[in-house]
Amino acid sequence: MTSSGAHTRRGPVTALLDATGLFFKAARDAFPGAAEADWAAAAGLDPGAAGPDGAWRLDFRCFAVADPGGGGWTLVDAGVGPAEGPGAPWCPVPGRLPEVLAEAGIERSDVHTVVLTHLHEDHTGWAADAAGRPFFPSARYVVQRAETAALDRQDPVWDWVVEPLRAAGQLHEVDGRHRLRPGVTLLPTPGHTPGHQSVLVERPDGRDVLVTGDLLVHAVQLAAPAVAYAHERDPAAARASREEMLARAADSGAVLATAHLTRPFVDVPRRPAG
Repeated sequence: MTSSGAHTRRGPVTALLDATGLFFKAARDAFPGAAEADWAAAAGLDPGAAGPDGAWRLDFRCFAVADPGGGGWTLVDAGVGPAEGPGAPWCPVPGRLPEVLAEAGIERSDVHTVVLTHLHEDHTGWAADAAGRPFFPSARYVVQRAETAALDRQDPVWDWVVEPLRAAGQLHEVDGRHRLRPGVTLLPTPGHTPGHQSVLVERPDGRDVLVTGDLLVHAVQLAAPAVAYAHERDPAAARASREEMLARAADSGAVLATAHLTRPFVDVPRRPAG
């Protein structure tokens, strides 16, 4: 694994740190069902998430996946965006994704695919600009059809992302499991939102990487996958998705690439037998 400033590389996957900030709720308010043992385990897994007076410190991260042989990129999620974007009411805007891409040697024109794990403002901010122009001019933007179907037309992401990308002919809606290219597969992981998806990057020469989106948003859900997040649309479905994906990652030895933990790449904790 190589690291330089705000980008960290694990094989073909590069973590891109768009922003860091404090959440608008204390950690224990965001995860009211977590037990003391869960918080103790979470502190060991991600000590950087502990802010002052119980605050939750989190990163806002995107991931770039290199094509075999180089030249092109798939970007997973689009960060918090600029100061005037839909994330402005609560996200630490403006994000730094344009600068971080440049630091990582990634040209916007070389991004041929943008996977949006879901349509929350902190994952879609750099999808387009205030004038409605796609930020990645050559990319198709891939989202689950269930996600766009469930999005409220009054949600600011609708006007910032969905409508401009549709007008540009760059929004591609898929249904369920979808193979983007050999070695990169979209996996439906609903619950956080109706059409949430994660991305599996298979590596024949190393450990697979599972880009989780908001399948889990805090290490307390890594320590105790049954713990619900206060802003999950369907907590039961989210729990089922999380438990299934974490079990799969544990069985296969896959590394998790996380959007909001303060460590970009983490292992699934071993659990006692039974």
